[in-house]
Amino acid sequence: MWSPHLALLVAATYFMEFLDGTALSTALPAIGADFRVVPADVNVAMTAYLVAVAMGIPFSSWLAERFGSRRVFCSAIAVFTLASLLCALSPNLGALTAFRALQGFGGAMMVPVGSLVVLRGTPKAQLLKATAYLVWPGLLAPVIAPLVGGALTQYLSWHWIFLVNLPLGLAAFVVALRLVPRGGADSERRLDWPGLVLTTAGVAAVVVGLELFSEGRPAAWATAALAVGFAALGAAVGWMRRARRPLFDFHVLRVRTFRATQTGGFVYRLTIMAVPFLLPLLFQDGFGWDPVHSGLLVASVFVGNIGIKPTTTPLIRRFGFKPVLVVAAAVSAATFAACALLTPATPDLLIAALLLVSGAFRSIGFSAYMTVQYSDVSGAQLPSATAIANTLVQLAAALGVAVGALLVRAGAAFGPVGADHAMPYRVAFVAIAVLMLASVADSLFLPRHAGTEVSGRR
Repeated sequence: MWSPHLALLVAATYFMEFLDGTALSTALPAIGADFRVVPADVNVAMTAYLVAVAMGIPFSSWLAERFGSRRVFCSAIAVFTLASLLCALSPNLGALTAFRALQGFGGAMMVPVGSLVVLRGTPKAQLLKATAYLVWPGLLAPVIAPLVGGALTQYLSWHWIFLVNLPLGLAAFVVALRLVPRGGADSERRLDWPGLVLTTAGVAAVVVGLELFSEGRPAAWATAALAVGFAALGAAVGWMRRARRPLFDFHVLRVRTFRATQTGGFVYRLTIMAVPFLLPLLFQDGFGWDPVHSGLLVASVFVGNIGIKPTTTPLIRRFGFKPVLVVAAAVSAATFAACALLTPATPDLLIAALLLVSGAFRSIGFSAYMTVQYSDVSGAQLPSATAIANTLVQLAAALGVAVGALLVRAGAAFGPVGADHAMPYRVAFVAIAVLMLASVADSLFLPRHAGTEVSGRR
């Protein structure tokens, strides 16, 4: 049965997990000073978190089926909250890295299992309402995390990035015990160990490779990690297609709408995840603006995300998923290309308007993909679908930053034109605009009536 309170609870835990995943980046200098290491070395704690999340998601789908969604979801909140306290109390970088990995594993269980809890109790006709709650953390957290992390670090200390999770986690745990339904455990469900080992090793290697690329480490290391990762994932797919009780049921990829959201949707998420990384660099490094000036303009993306939310569902109901996805991706590509034309002399009001439009269509596309991907998925396929989808979301987030960093380095080969130090970022924005067009092409091949049971459009 559809429960808006349950959906809001799950969305709140998502926000807590997504925010913590990125807010720490602003505190690297402060943590480095406390632990007497260079700030770049602290990045290992962020990488440990991302790797743990990516590795834990495949395991979480089996845990939910074996022990029940309620038990696993509540345990995930407890692990995440306890790990947050341990992170705040860390005496050195090694301890912080270990506790961040534990925190990441808790987050890995919260995300797909929370999705499963909401989706299993939501009829198709109510799916648009349910996903309206679930999409906002993924849209808002990457935009406001630097602001939140910076404010906590500057006015309190970096420890508060973790300490704020304690009251939130405790409240979420108590509410989850009341709202999440019991049942659903299958004591006979066996774990596909070969599938798990190959999948987690593959995902971890890919995330590490992408992180190495984004950090500018030697290309040979990153390439080797990616090669190992993709080989392991290929072997995992081969194994699970033959296994009697596989970790994932890849038959769900035969569902056209779900498959499209894992191809064109992956490209869409990758590109929109690159924008919060590129915009502050364009304004601060390219234009020479201070962080406050930059942050206020980037906040326009956040305003666009929020401002359009009340009209997203009516738009989908009026026009259907296919036209909305095509237009959202096409307009997003146009706004990215327009960012390449900005200069320090461009009026702030015009920049804010552009980013407002970009944020609005970012929100529309994100919401549409999140909803339509489950529109034709059966109840029996939901555990595999949520695990596959959330694993790819994590990879898209990591790849978005890595691709953004690579494109900036590629653009640097052009060198500054006169005093135009923004040239590398212009090249990067043009490149991601072109990349977004791949998402447009994929959406054009969707059936005309895709997701009508969910959208209600005839």
